[in-house]
Amino acid sequence: MPLLQTEYEQDYESWVKQHITLLQEGRVHELDIEHLIEELAGMARRDRHELISHLVILLAHLLKWEYQRQQLTEAWGQFTGKSWRNSLLEQRYRIQAQLENSPSLDNYLAEAILNAYPKAVSLAVKETQLPTPTFPTICPYSVQQVLNDEFYP
Repeated sequence: MPLLQTEYEQDYESWVKQHITLLQEGRVHELDIEHLIEELAGMARRDRHELISHLVILLAHLLKWEYQRQQLTEAWGQFTGKSWRNSLLEQRYRIQAQLENSPSLDNYLAEAILNAYPKAVSLAVKETQLPTPTFPTICPYSVQQVLNDEFYP
C-alpha cells in the first residue's frame, strides 16, 4: 500500500496537509486519488446534509407557527412565539451563510426542501402533539417564503 494511502488511514490530518502541499507544488501525480475523490464527494454530501438539517428545523418552526401559535396564544395569553421567531431567524441566517459559501447549493434548494419537509412534519408532530393530518402532505411554502426573514405564515 502506498505511503499516502497508509497515512490516510492512520493520520487523516497529516494526509490532508500533505495533499495541500502536493497540490500547491503541482505534484498531482503523487496524489492519493482514490481517497481524494472519496473526501471531495463526502464534502458535497455533508454540505447537502447540513442544508437539509437547517431546513428541517426551519420548516418545522414555520409549521408550528402556522398551526399551533394561535392556539397557544389563546391558551396562555402571554405566548408571543419569540423563541420560534428566533429559531426561524437563526436557521434562515445559517442557510443564507451556507448558500453564500457554496452558491451551487442554490440549485439544490427546492429539492432540499422536498427532502426536508417530511422530517419537518415529523418533528412538528412530535413537538406540538398535533395529529399528522393537521399538516399538509406537500410543503406549502415556496423557496422564497422559506428564506424570507419577513415571512411568518
